[in-house]
Amino acid sequence: MGVKDDLVTAVLEIDTSFRATFDRSSNSSMSNSTLGSEAFLSSEAEEDIDSDDDLSMEPKLEEDESTLIESIKRLDESESPEEKYEGSSKKRRGRPKKVSSPSSTSANKIAKGRSKTGCITCRRRKKKCDETKPECLNCQKNAIVCQGYPRREIWKSGKQRSEEIRRYSFTIPTSLPILVEGIETDVDRRFLNHFIFNLSGVLTVHDQNSNPFKDLLLPMATEHKGLMHSLMALSGSHIVATEPSPALNERQLHHFDSAITTLNADIAAAIASGRESNGLIVEDPTVASTIVHSLICICKGSTNGEYRIHMNGTRQLLSGRKSKNPDFQRFISEFFRFHDVLNSLTSLDRRPSLTDDSEDHSLPEFMLKPAIQPGAGLFISVLKGLFRFITRITALRDSIRTRKERGQEPTVLYENFAEAVMIDAGIRDWNPDEEPGTSRWIAAQLYRQCVWVYLYRTIQASRPSEKISSAVDDGIKYLRALPPNESTQCILLLPLFILSCAAFEPRQRPDLENAYDNLQAYSNLGNIKIARQIVRKVWERMDVGDEKSWDWEGIMYEMGIDLLVT
Repeated sequence: MGVKDDLVTAVLEIDTSFRATFDRSSNSSMSNSTLGSEAFLSSEAEEDIDSDDDLSMEPKLEEDESTLIESIKRLDESESPEEKYEGSSKKRRGRPKKVSSPSSTSANKIAKGRSKTGCITCRRRKKKCDETKPECLNCQKNAIVCQGYPRREIWKSGKQRSEEIRRYSFTIPTSLPILVEGIETDVDRRFLNHFIFNLSGVLTVHDQNSNPFKDLLLPMATEHKGLMHSLMALSGSHIVATEPSPALNERQLHHFDSAITTLNADIAAAIASGRESNGLIVEDPTVASTIVHSLICICKGSTNGEYRIHMNGTRQLLSGRKSKNPDFQRFISEFFRFHDVLNSLTSLDRRPSLTDDSEDHSLPEFMLKPAIQPGAGLFISVLKGLFRFITRITALRDSIRTRKERGQEPTVLYENFAEAVMIDAGIRDWNPDEEPGTSRWIAAQLYRQCVWVYLYRTIQASRPSEKISSAVDDGIKYLRALPPNESTQCILLLPLFILSCAAFEPRQRPDLENAYDNLQAYSNLGNIKIARQIVRKVWERMDVGDEKSWDWEGIMYEMGIDLLVT
């Protein structure tokens, strides 16, 4: 039935109810009433009913019925065919519901009633929440920080929960493999960057296009973890020298221990394979590691001769061995020769393997050429010829020291004078191959000057003279001419040390002190400070006229210092 049928039914029910009520009222007024107030009220009601015309109730009823019928007609006219169809298929019971169109004001009203999904703030305050997102209006209205809404938890059965537990019971890998062995932490990456952009530039003479430590050793280290640990230990020791830190020092020691362990394992494996093949087979990274460990001693400023074991190991590994990489062979041979020969100037017992008889075959032609690219050699021109003179002067010095210790006179034999004159002639005739006026040419001239000072201090008595004063002054001029920020600074410690040990005049010493400052600022190697301490001790002996100021090697021995001044 439709809405119209429902209304007609309702009208008929109202009419029937109304008539029944009217009949009951009429019958009760005509019956005998009781005494008291009830009789009085009944008589009053009876008189009122009797006084009214019976027909007065009928027009009102008819009026109500007509009004309802008109409403039904209007509703019937406004009812759509679809609503009629739906109404005819579903029978409704009870009184009709009042239908009212929603007003605009009621749509904007905040929902009343208790909510179980309100924001955290309203639920904590036990207030009604309108559940506006992301922040409810109730919190905004009261100027309260809305903490949002709790995460909606989906109910899961016990079987579903147990399935999830089984699914995630194993550890999901989130880490990535190590890209390069030895570079694992942020500290390692800092060590690597420091080596590439800072330290490698102060270890060798180089130009902008080539650096053996970056072009040869670093690519080799990416495939050999022992060499990489060695380079990181070197870089770490250089950083720790200026930035003491427990974390940096701990990581540097880790790399050092790992490098030593790997080096020992590599040598043991080479010895084992050599027994089978009747020859020691050592890979290039192992040889490079021994050189790097010598540099670690220089960088730390070690004074107990720790460098000796590494220098000896390099000498043995290079003996009768030639690398398959000619560039590496040039680099490692020249680098070792430089430190090996110059070490004899500051040590009582260490003498280079390079001798006058063996120089022709121990220094092949490729060692006199730039490594890798033109201009990229370590100590070109300094190596050629001058090392031979240094070796011969050291032999003279050993002979004279022995005679002095024994108290023999004369301390300088005629054979020694003859040898000294020959060396002097060779030094005078020597000329560097570098282009005149360049930094390398000036550095080569400085080495030539210092070799002559080394010869003079070996043959002559240890006292002030015009000759030695003039030679030191010329050497200081060369030092002043060298730019303080160029790579030639890395080879100036030894000539500076020799000049300082001949500076009898106090006026010369401030310039030499300034040269030490420049070296320290450029490379910050630990052996620079130790060399400075030795020089000041020599100056103390000079100022009191002590003849022992001649023997700076003996002074180092008395001080308990054994290090590479290179």
